[in-house]
Amino acid sequence: MIKAYLISAFLVLFHTCLHAQDFVFGSLMPADVKLAKNDLDSSSNAAVLNEYGKAFMVYNDTKGYTELIVDYHVRIKIFNSDGYEHADIVLPSYKDESGERTDVLSEIKAVTINVNDGRVVSIPLDKGQLFKEEVSKYLTNTKFTFPSLQDGSIIEYSYRLVSPHIFNFKTWQLQDDIPKVNSLFEALIPGMYTYNVILRGPYPLDIQDAKLKSGCFRIAGRDIDCSHMTYGMKNIPAFVEEDYMTSAMNFKSAIYFELSDIYRLDGSNIKITKEWRNVDRELVSHPDFGGQMKRDNVFKPILPAILAGASDDLGKAKALHRYIQRNIKWNRYLGKYSENNIKNALERRSGNIGDINLALIAGLRAAGLDAEAVMLSTRDNGVVNDIHPVLSDFNYVVAKVNIGDSYYLLDASDPFLPFGLLPLHCINGKARVVNLKEPSYWIEPKSSQKSTTQYTLTAELHPDGRLTGQLVTHSHGYTALHKRRELANYNTTEEYIEHIDEIQTGFTILGGEIKGVAEVEEPLVERYDVEVKLYDGLNTPELFFNPFFINRVTKNPFNLDERTYPVDMGAASEERVLMTIKLPSGYELKAKPDDYNMALENKGGRYLTQTQLAGETLTFSQLLALNHATYAPESYFALKEFFSRIIQQEKIDVVLQKTGG
Repeated sequence: MIKAYLISAFLVLFHTCLHAQDFVFGSLMPADVKLAKNDLDSSSNAAVLNEYGKAFMVYNDTKGYTELIVDYHVRIKIFNSDGYEHADIVLPSYKDESGERTDVLSEIKAVTINVNDGRVVSIPLDKGQLFKEEVSKYLTNTKFTFPSLQDGSIIEYSYRLVSPHIFNFKTWQLQDDIPKVNSLFEALIPGMYTYNVILRGPYPLDIQDAKLKSGCFRIAGRDIDCSHMTYGMKNIPAFVEEDYMTSAMNFKSAIYFELSDIYRLDGSNIKITKEWRNVDRELVSHPDFGGQMKRDNVFKPILPAILAGASDDLGKAKALHRYIQRNIKWNRYLGKYSENNIKNALERRSGNIGDINLALIAGLRAAGLDAEAVMLSTRDNGVVNDIHPVLSDFNYVVAKVNIGDSYYLLDASDPFLPFGLLPLHCINGKARVVNLKEPSYWIEPKSSQKSTTQYTLTAELHPDGRLTGQLVTHSHGYTALHKRRELANYNTTEEYIEHIDEIQTGFTILGGEIKGVAEVEEPLVERYDVEVKLYDGLNTPELFFNPFFINRVTKNPFNLDERTYPVDMGAASEERVLMTIKLPSGYELKAKPDDYNMALENKGGRYLTQTQLAGETLTFSQLLALNHATYAPESYFALKEFFSRIIQQEKIDVVLQKTGG
């Protein structure tokens, strides 16, 4: 469970740290050399020995604005070759939308330190091994890899970052995916800037100190005092990512800063943390947001053709959603604002998320429907701050159309999304609904459909030990969406079926067909002629086979001793298996898996199996249902045990015995 503490930037806290300072570059301590893998965490392949950061602000007279300067220094021990990945370093630099204000990296130092036969060998990084990768027009990564790695290597690097982006000051990640022995951060914030400071994560600080530092910031010939804050944590466990979770940044222990106010030298105040009513006005009047929502004139000439055959408001909404899906291809850029304006996006048939879904909103409004914009943060971007309006938290926009007593959340960026189903990456806590005339408000998007799969096998077991028949699979919701996306990567359905045959270990596909690929509102139906080789003939008095060969659970997705963050499935799910198998004559059922009925508390899920033999027909059924999209950390051990029992149940064979044998 996330614990968050709001700390005033100028509150004088109790002094637990009197002398915070950086450690000397390249100077090993005996404890660094002696530290072994099992001393911290037997499952970690590397560990941070020491980490230090310092962030302060300087007014740049030449540029005419305040810059943030961050000094960073870290020392890491690599225990084995699996830890070498932590020697691949990526340092991001960001540029604002105008392209004029950009981060600048400098003073990069890096060294590999090896201890061979008691002799310390230092191998510095050749600066020629630094290279830059242009990820987008807003992001450049500086990359390097440490040289001469071996088991037990100690790597160390430091750098300085000069940034014009002062809103979030410097987020300090106390916790990472490897354990840390020590992490210390100093922040010097001039008195003319007020930040909200938030500690997120499950662990308390070991070091927390605030004091006054005189004259640490100079502007217009005047010295300004600073709040000098120090935060530290020791022996920090690694954060282990597991299946079914949103962004790790939502749960790792970290310190976040958010600019609240700027006090000018003349005594006036600029309030950065605005009220939502101010943000609403800004968004509605923004030419690339509200300005695009209002452009219903773009659709007036083409609306009759789009809505032909639509008899009611729901039909109109579906027609417009389908039209945008087919006529604007996503250019792989996210964004809550329109990049090219919706008219150009329609003409070019390409645009970012803002272009696509703001165009959808404009089209819905042109059709006389009640449409609003919904700003949200995708899963990998973290959850939004719902205490104060922070526009930079939002990186995505979708449409909300209100019809009668119902509403539908729509994303037209993916041609395989059915009407009313958001992509899973959009199901991430709260979202803000922006109306052109009314105040904005919060909603919490949920999946509108359960993710379901049903496998139906009708087959015959032949005397030579072959099981042949037809397997029909019906997929709905996210399961169908994922399959349609995968199908799009193949030139033909036959190529896809060949691929499924190659990766499927439970049976061989002899042929098949798939229906409903383009009809995204309908289930995806796969029909395969299958063969399973159970035995080399039926010459033995007893036959053994496992009925769980369709999508068998072989690995528990939950293996941690403790999980402090929720299990987030994104949507409820249900999987059914129904088998009808005609057996050769003369066999009876000697043993089978017990008929099983297991449930999670609070109607959280159920697992059922049943096996019967009637005459020469064996029937088998199985249900695995997870009824909640999200499970609290307190339910983790119940889920872990639930899947553990499923795995044990699915190891049990059916035993058939010859009559009189």
